[in-house]
Amino acid sequence: MISFSKLLKENQFPKVAALLLLLLLLVIGAVPGYITGHWQWQKLPPITSLKQLRQLRSQGLNLPGWQTIEKSQQQIGGRKWLMQVTKKQGTQTQAILLLLPQTDSKNQPEVEWTEIKSWQQWNEAQYRRGEFTVKQPSTEVKVEARFFRASTMKQTFAVLQWYAFPNGGNPSPIRWFVADQLAQLRKQRAPWVGVSIMIPMEPLGQVETTWSLTKSLGEIVQEALMAGFF
Repeated sequence: MISFSKLLKENQFPKVAALLLLLLLLVIGAVPGYITGHWQWQKLPPITSLKQLRQLRSQGLNLPGWQTIEKSQQQIGGRKWLMQVTKKQGTQTQAILLLLPQTDSKNQPEVEWTEIKSWQQWNEAQYRRGEFTVKQPSTEVKVEARFFRASTMKQTFAVLQWYAFPNGGNPSPIRWFVADQLAQLRKQRAPWVGVSIMIPMEPLGQVETTWSLTKSLGEIVQEALMAGFF
């Protein structure tokens, strides 16, 4: 059995901290239910933006500076995604945007990144965490995402993936769960949208050369989701 001290020595502190926070939230959420006999999970708070999220899968996103060329629904794994092909105005640069909006109050993020990888049958390389912020009138929203190069026999992409929330984003389902538990303490919920951006790039090139463009589109997508669907 791996000891707690060994986990800390192996630079696993962020994961341990997230686990401890998760346990704390579960205890906080369970105590009132144990005392009153009314368990929180018997009736979750409503998701007020559920109607807009359901519309998102059919209508897509309006992205300033980008023109939508094509929209279609794709079955990836066990869920239907919206695939939106866009083109940066005034250039020949195109991007493929995959969106998986929450359509039911009980939907949770699961293994979406693995399912996309299997669907595309690509190899991942040059992986790192990509971070960006979206400025709001009174605050800045931070997003963490998966950023990597994906290659198939025919094409190479720069890929950016995360679960978007009303107050940020993260590629980990655990981070969404924590955000949702915190929202439930306020009688609210944390709706989510799975986002995967794919930008064609030089075959087997350096993904870092696309970061500025990929980051910019990620900011536009997050801002559009926060403005119109959360």
